[in-house]
Amino acid sequence: MNGRLQELTVFARVGESGSFTRAARDMNLSQPSVSRIVGGLEARLGVKLLLRTTRRLTLTAAGETFLERARAVLAGLDEAEDAARGIDSLRGTLRVALPVVFGMREVIPRLPGFLARYPLLRVDLRVSDAYQDLVAEGVDVAIRLGRLADSTFGARKLATLPRFVVAAPTYLKARGMPRHPADLAGHDCIVGSNGSGRESWVFKRRGTVISVDVAGRVQTDSAPGRQAGALAGLGIARVSAAMCAAELRSGALLPLLAGYALEPVQVHAVFPGGPRPSYKVQAFADYMAASLDTGPPGSAGGQ
Repeated sequence: MNGRLQELTVFARVGESGSFTRAARDMNLSQPSVSRIVGGLEARLGVKLLLRTTRRLTLTAAGETFLERARAVLAGLDEAEDAARGIDSLRGTLRVALPVVFGMREVIPRLPGFLARYPLLRVDLRVSDAYQDLVAEGVDVAIRLGRLADSTFGARKLATLPRFVVAAPTYLKARGMPRHPADLAGHDCIVGSNGSGRESWVFKRRGTVISVDVAGRVQTDSAPGRQAGALAGLGIARVSAAMCAAELRSGALLPLLAGYALEPVQVHAVFPGGPRPSYKVQAFADYMAASLDTGPPGSAGGQ
């Protein structure tokens, strides 16, 4: 690798991750080599780019400016190479962050077709429901469910997921079937972990909005937790199709309140490189948007 290009690449990874050790691991280099390359870059420029303490690395003002320019140069180089090869000849590694349920049920089963289309491309999956710092982790694209926070990241909508309420047959046998959203006030509902044990669920029917305050003895912010709680007969849960498509088909969970629609969940591809995605990210987003629109595997666009 050209010396100055290597300096840019190594520094960008150190600056993004905040760690010589993590950058060395990601780039298959030794930690002393990474430290030496960054030190040599600082010496050549005559400015301090990083502040080193025993606990962490932070960017100086000059380092932040240089990192922004380095990213632009590296992204431009990747884009130039991809354009020269053509999008059908994409190669290298695409790092993808996925939420657990949607990732395992909807995205990963679609990857064989994606990788068959781009045989020179590799995929590094980061599957977690925990918040992931996309820049620090070196993620190229993340699948996000729900409303997006304002940021400088680029985003593309991939799908809209219908949601509904479900319960296990054992729960319904013991507590009865709700016929109207207002009936949920008399049921145990699995709600988020906001400390109050209560939530407002909003339904729409023929243009009319119906808001119901629900409560329950079980609280969780985890999508798998809501599904597991409903399966165990602990109460009524709000879910989307991908979360429990198999359970609905088998009858382990039953959909409730047909004709009353909950607000759907939006699925986006988020890319930290800015509003214009790389060719690799563009190819991934195009494929997933088209594939999710067709339905299986899993369901016709579920969480």
